[in-house]
Amino acid sequence: MRSGGHRAERLAAQIRLEIAEMIAGELRDPRLGDVEVTEVEMSPDYRRARVWIELRGNATDEQRALAGLESASGYLRRELSARLLMRRAPELSFLLDPRVPRANGTQSPPAHAN
Repeated sequence: MRSGGHRAERLAAQIRLEIAEMIAGELRDPRLGDVEVTEVEMSPDYRRARVWIELRGNATDEQRALAGLESASGYLRRELSARLLMRRAPELSFLLDPRVPRANGTQSPPAHAN
């Protein structure tokens, strides 16, 4: 889903910062306690964004955090649209960053590496 171009990189960086800020300060969901946004990848048409997250915890904590982020995705999109002055914020999909070691000491295969 990588799109070449400076605009896509800038937009992905802004989205990463805004989502990280909202998770840290505005979302009151206890499932999102130790979530860190590591990377955002934009689709070429800017309609979809993959948000890669890091979470230190077991598999249950990871699934709870992903469920919490999915339930907050509408709020996050609405806020992104307002904060970044976008007519339409991208559809967000949240994934565990495969580069981060898991709680059981293994790493997931690199799903988004080219």
